[in-house]
Amino acid sequence: MAKFSDELNPSMKTFISEQKLFFTATAPAQGGRINLSPKGMDTFRILDNKKVAYLDLTGSGNETSAHVKDNGRMTIMFCSFTDKPLILRLYGKGEIITPQHSDWQLHLSHFNLLPGTRQIILLYIESVQSSCGFAIPYFKYEGEREDLLQWSHKKGEDGIKQYWEDKNQKSIDDLPAHPLSD
Repeated sequence: MAKFSDELNPSMKTFISEQKLFFTATAPAQGGRINLSPKGMDTFRILDNKKVAYLDLTGSGNETSAHVKDNGRMTIMFCSFTDKPLILRLYGKGEIITPQHSDWQLHLSHFNLLPGTRQIILLYIESVQSSCGFAIPYFKYEGEREDLLQWSHKKGEDGIKQYWEDKNQKSIDDLPAHPLSD
């Protein structure tokens, strides 16, 4: 059965710290596509009981940024694929921190900078839901994929900025995303 709380408790924080994968979900206010994205690579941080953040790496689109700019709504979900079944959802309002933001260095200090880093996504938690996850299959963690890091290295800083300019300024539904280039 689902249980709700207003903030993260110690056992939820422990659970989150053990996960290698999380999912983000956002949607535009009016119509358009719902975005659901898998994330990994040790990019998630708990800042306090009501605030979390993740390091957002360059991707094929920039839907989360566009949707958060549009309406702020965001959900982050963690699933256990090991012995103890659990699904944990964090609901709240997102904020985009780009390298131009006055708080960039403050938030970046929580992470190891990775090639292709484009922004930090904050989530101000409004509610947390835990549910059983009894139907989630078992999976074994084998390691991180290096493909994105290799791609980013190959592109180089100028190539990444050009990619942002070409592919990350608007959502697939043509909503503006936060400006990413200087």
